[in-house]
Amino acid sequence: MQKWIMSGLFFVACAMAIVLMFTLPSREQAAKEAKPQLPEITMNAAQAEATVKANCITCHGDQLQGGAGPNLQKIGAELTADQLYGIITKGKGGMMPSFKDRLKDEEIANVAMWLAEKK
Repeated sequence: MQKWIMSGLFFVACAMAIVLMFTLPSREQAAKEAKPQLPEITMNAAQAEATVKANCITCHGDQLQGGAGPNLQKIGAELTADQLYGIITKGKGGMMPSFKDRLKDEEIANVAMWLAEKK
């Protein structure tokens, strides 16, 4: 009886391994999904400011001085536009939400480029 149970468990483990092998994304695909790519656009400061005022001042303050979120007044000295784009797109930790469903990629890129100039 014990041999049947062990054989059954072995079969189930093998079946699960095969299913995972064919359903998990490749390393290249996972890396691509993990790091969003900054679209090539021309930065528009007025549009970036409007987007920030509509979406960011609740947490980061009306002068980007911080509040519930960190101070962003000199964030460009710490992070690149690519890094900012990734954070805005995917969110960070439990506090910074993802904006990929609320803003277009171009809007996120515009804000990221605008913030990257804040040094």
